[in-house]
Amino acid sequence: MEKSVNFNSELKRAVAQADRILKQYLPSTDGYAGIAAEAMNYSVEAGGKRLRPAMLYETALMYGEVPKAAEPFIAAIEMVHNYSLVHDDLPAMDNDLYRRGKKTTHAVYGPGIATLAGDGLLNLAFETSLKAFEYASFENVSPDAESGLSGSNKGKVPARSIVRALNILFEKSGLNGMLGGQSADVDATEKNRSLSLNEILFIHEKKTACLLEASLMIGAVLSGAPEKDIKALEKAGSDLGKAFQIRDDILDVEGDEEKLGKPIGSDSGNNKTTYVTLVGIEKARHDVKDLSESAVSQLLSLSKDAAFLIWLVRYLVDREA
Repeated sequence: MEKSVNFNSELKRAVAQADRILKQYLPSTDGYAGIAAEAMNYSVEAGGKRLRPAMLYETALMYGEVPKAAEPFIAAIEMVHNYSLVHDDLPAMDNDLYRRGKKTTHAVYGPGIATLAGDGLLNLAFETSLKAFEYASFENVSPDAESGLSGSNKGKVPARSIVRALNILFEKSGLNGMLGGQSADVDATEKNRSLSLNEILFIHEKKTACLLEASLMIGAVLSGAPEKDIKALEKAGSDLGKAFQIRDDILDVEGDEEKLGKPIGSDSGNNKTTYVTLVGIEKARHDVKDLSESAVSQLLSLSKDAAFLIWLVRYLVDREA
């Protein structure tokens, strides 16, 4: 029980750090474009678990101190996540009026401004992540050199590690990642056709898992983790993402509306095929357990003690909201 309390405290600390960093990069609401900036800030400040930036922060911390170059990525990955939520909620997509117990961005600002707010968050994420080069070293050193950098470059991150982190963020959020999953999901919805199990798993992997993979990988890359660890973290993020989304499908059937902060049964109400509708709720629960244990196995293989991340996996797949 004592460990659980400590891990909860550590999660709160990581979330608080993510919030602090994120607020430093949010746009000003002054000027003629202020309404779009206001809508962007509204969507980000409406709450949320801050899961992805917290994972990035904790993964970097696992390999030593969190480098300053990680801070722009901590903000950027949450911006990408929130842009996807703003667009997911739009009338042309899921048409949700509530998220996290508050009105969605389009319900407050209208679909036009909400669309621009989502676009703005994506663009701001890339602007923000590029600021990591302010903390870059251009010395010709290996990104996983344990001896670190010397002199005026102490505490900085090799520029090529930042380039790799950018590539991970762009790829995992683009057509080969989250956007690809959203595309497959919307296509099936608009054509009102049922999805196969393979299509569902593709959507879960791309739409949900890819940003979790990016969070873990970027934290590791910027902290100089060994290549084998980066690959194991990518697999752990993939397994966790699929387990997380299947759990989400389960909660849409039997969750508590007050805890979730949104209506349950929205998937069935929209005639959406989910993992639960295809395999049944008992098999879905079994698969969540198998996937989460696979993620834990990957984390146990790391060169560093991943106790917090292992706890986080189990915490997330057992969640009620």
